[in-house]
Amino acid sequence: MTSLSPTGTQIHLQRGAVTAQIAQVGASLRGLTVGGVDVVARYPENVPTPSCSGVVLAPWPNRVRDGVWNDEGTVQNLAITEPKLNNASHGLLRFTAYDITQSDATAILHATIHPQTGYPYEIATTVAYALTDAGIQVTHTLTNRSDATAPVAIGTHPFATIGDVDAHDLVLTVPAATQFDTDERMLPTGTSPAPESLRVGVRLGDITLDTGFTDLARDEDGKVRHSLTAQDGREVTLWQGEGFDFVQVYTTTNYPGQALAVAIEPMSAPADAFNSGLGIRRLAPGETCTLTWGIELS
Repeated sequence: MTSLSPTGTQIHLQRGAVTAQIAQVGASLRGLTVGGVDVVARYPENVPTPSCSGVVLAPWPNRVRDGVWNDEGTVQNLAITEPKLNNASHGLLRFTAYDITQSDATAILHATIHPQTGYPYEIATTVAYALTDAGIQVTHTLTNRSDATAPVAIGTHPFATIGDVDAHDLVLTVPAATQFDTDERMLPTGTSPAPESLRVGVRLGDITLDTGFTDLARDEDGKVRHSLTAQDGREVTLWQGEGFDFVQVYTTTNYPGQALAVAIEPMSAPADAFNSGLGIRRLAPGETCTLTWGIELS
């Protein structure tokens, strides 16, 4: 581990030909290589995390409209963290420095969400990063340490890539049947059928997305698999386990050092879920929920 401001201590993991770099701030996966090829888009080490890259989003991902939500009859007012659109965005741990336990190929990061304005609950969280032969598996836990039932959801924000290929030529596949339609504040207004092109594969350079999806097709092992495929047949797969029933896909031309970048974001709830209730899990006192996802290169 090395200390590096502004993203805190840097955790370096290695298992054979697989290496990873994780930042203490936000428990962010900021680098993953397989056989020397980047499969998570890196960014300069002397800058804050750009575009929420790799950050863990809890106790909600995405946005809460006006920061206001109804907590079983009590109106809660969260801090506005996206002033441009007047939303509370990406949870309460984005800028938190996690506690770290590390071995050569595994790191476990711990952080507590303390009761605060708009969220009067205490939630203990862990993020376990474990290298595999082909990539990484990530396991999240959320435990309610309050004396009342607490609403929770979680997401994460990795930017996937095949680092030695022009990202414009990668083919993106997302096995979703439904997309969320949004207004000018990126808040949901309804749903519509997701494009067939995403299910069969579309060239990344031909699309622009900042879109949430659901009704995700799961394979026989219960995992949803999204992919980026190069012309030579190599494929990066981002999979999400049970409980991750939503995904946000975000393309940008403003990611440092990348002409084009794409975030494929597993989420247990969509935008404004604290108001819609979609995907929200209410944990009883002492109850824990566990969710997993991962990235592989084949």
